[in-house]
Amino acid sequence: MTAQLNLIENLAVALGAAFIVGFLAARLGLPPLLGYLLAGMLVGPSTPGPIADPELATQLADIGIVLLMFGVGVQFSVRELLPVWRTAALATAVQVALLTLAGFGLARAWGWPEVGGLVLGFAVAMSSTIVGLRALMERNLVDSTPGRLTIGWLLAEDLLTLAVLLLASSLAVGRGPLEPAAWAQAVGMGLLKALAFGALMLFVGAKLVPWLLEQVARTGSRELFTLAVLALALGTAFVSHAAFGLSLALGAFVAGLVVSESDVSHHAAAESLPFRDAFAVLFFVSVGMLFDPAVLLLEPGRVAALLGLVILGKLLLAVIILLALGYSLRTALTVGAARGQVGEFSFLLGGLGVSLGLISDREYNLLIATTMLAVGLNPFLFRAADLVERWASARGVIARLSGGAKELGSSADGAAGELRGHAILCGYGRVGRVIAQALLRRGFPFVVIEQDRRLVEALRRRGIRTIYGDAGRPDSLGLAGLSRARVVIVAVSDPVVARRVAEYARRVNRRVNIVARTHSETDRAVLERLGADEVVLAELEVALEMVRHVLRRFGVSPLEVQGFIQGLRASFGYPGGEERAGGP
Repeated sequence: MTAQLNLIENLAVALGAAFIVGFLAARLGLPPLLGYLLAGMLVGPSTPGPIADPELATQLADIGIVLLMFGVGVQFSVRELLPVWRTAALATAVQVALLTLAGFGLARAWGWPEVGGLVLGFAVAMSSTIVGLRALMERNLVDSTPGRLTIGWLLAEDLLTLAVLLLASSLAVGRGPLEPAAWAQAVGMGLLKALAFGALMLFVGAKLVPWLLEQVARTGSRELFTLAVLALALGTAFVSHAAFGLSLALGAFVAGLVVSESDVSHHAAAESLPFRDAFAVLFFVSVGMLFDPAVLLLEPGRVAALLGLVILGKLLLAVIILLALGYSLRTALTVGAARGQVGEFSFLLGGLGVSLGLISDREYNLLIATTMLAVGLNPFLFRAADLVERWASARGVIARLSGGAKELGSSADGAAGELRGHAILCGYGRVGRVIAQALLRRGFPFVVIEQDRRLVEALRRRGIRTIYGDAGRPDSLGLAGLSRARVVIVAVSDPVVARRVAEYARRVNRRVNIVARTHSETDRAVLERLGADEVVLAELEVALEMVRHVLRRFGVSPLEVQGFIQGLRASFGYPGGEERAGGP
């Protein structure tokens, strides 16, 4: 029998294994989260080798949950959700309802109790915010239409998760059948406790907490401020659990919301970030410790069924919902791929179900196995989505699914008409709208291609010629008058779309000038090879403008600044820098 490890030994083994396996996972192109789960499995009681104490690790992981939810509350932005809140709310309601019913049906078919089936259904319906955002960041899609939709969807799910956690706590009535009276009483008491805690935080905490943090900040002591933030997060979570019977996660989230109203909210988030990340890793390691790999051999059919529900179910529902709402197939596939997994909140809900006796350890093991496989397969799901989109595009399926040319040119102002020598602006995000403003001020004709339907309608109302569709599709570029255009401006952040635009535009119109943006040297080289005349490396342009400003402040003459900037451009492989470098 292996000797029990003490606190320091547990931390050393857990964090050391998480670092090694997480690093290997990242080098293989897999999410580090999968590495943390595998690390927990390697040091857990189900595998040979050093054995960490799962109970002690779980207690440490509770700190990670509190800090994780506190950080979510501090950084929660209602403004990010507002532009897509209708779509996010509708999509979340439909998908969570259908997947919960499907998971509930599977659980009942396997002989699980009713409450356990609901826990499983809710758990598989939720997606990981961490995994989804990380996938979007790796593909430079955060500022794109799919990115905004995914973030809005995930934020809406986070809010729903809080309600589900409250409901699960209220339904701790055992593993027997659901009695309507017990259900109503449990939910009613849970809502009363939540309202009482919310009122306390609203009328007392909202005034006291920001004032207290501002007073601590005035002392100038960084360690005292950090201590205040940690004490606030852990203390509020403890009070919510001990005095009101709510979950630690819910109390920490509310504390974060209260702090977010303070002027020092960003400082509080930054100071708690290292602790949050470290203890959040322990949370995933502790989950991995509970995983018994034998479930993959004993119940492969059930694991496969849940995995199919998570990956294929979420992908297909996202495609159906977003196509029905008028979004392009590419947007729908990207959002579906980003959401085709389960993560931290599913673990949290499943762990709460185990602690309340709603599901067994073996049933929780099924959820862990499904999550680990789904997170590991998520990068491949994005690649599969790209292949499906290319196949559909080549066979004209996209046009039939998204309304085709009839929808794209449904407005008199939605096509280029007989324009000649005009510009085609691909994307009307933060970059595209600045370019459009410049073209409008000089009176140059242009056509916008944008796949955010509401934005398209707003632009058309302003009299701007706008085509609804994916700029990377030949039919969209054809409606924009590609063969007669003077310049094509690729302002979208999606590198795949940028490559398609450059390749097709150069093939159709060899005289058109193609200007594109990118964030990497690799994409810049690819775009230039495909025929782009000008590829703007965003970070380099920002750096050059900052250099220009700094040199002028040091008294360097305008002519010297201009020459210096040209030299820097040339050193980064920009030929003809003297033509691009403007005056200081």
